[in-house]
Amino acid sequence: MITGSHLMLFSRDPEADRTFFAEVLGQPHVDAGGGWLIFKLPPAEVAMHPADGPADGPPGQELYLLCDDVAGTVAELRAKGVEFTQEISDERWGRVTRFRLPGGAEVGLYEPHHPLAIDL
Repeated sequence: MITGSHLMLFSRDPEADRTFFAEVLGQPHVDAGGGWLIFKLPPAEVAMHPADGPADGPPGQELYLLCDDVAGTVAELRAKGVEFTQEISDERWGRVTRFRLPGGAEVGLYEPHHPLAIDL
């Protein structure tokens, strides 16, 4: 039986990204040994989207964190020095933006308009 999911983010600077998740986002974590932090994430849901690009290339994955108030969350994170790479935009499915992790990867942040699967 499936009991959860484990998401891996590949990073050019994993230590900086671990510090960011722990100190800036305040995500609870455990040390799996040798400073290898494993973070608890908020409840999750998954959606399958069509892949863009060449048919022979590997499909990708993206991480989006959900929030109840994207403008308020952006203000809180900007006050902590987080760099946003996209202004908030209103999409059919929610209000969305993106921010950069210290290691260079981008993470989406959105306030969904749709019912949440995590509430099931």
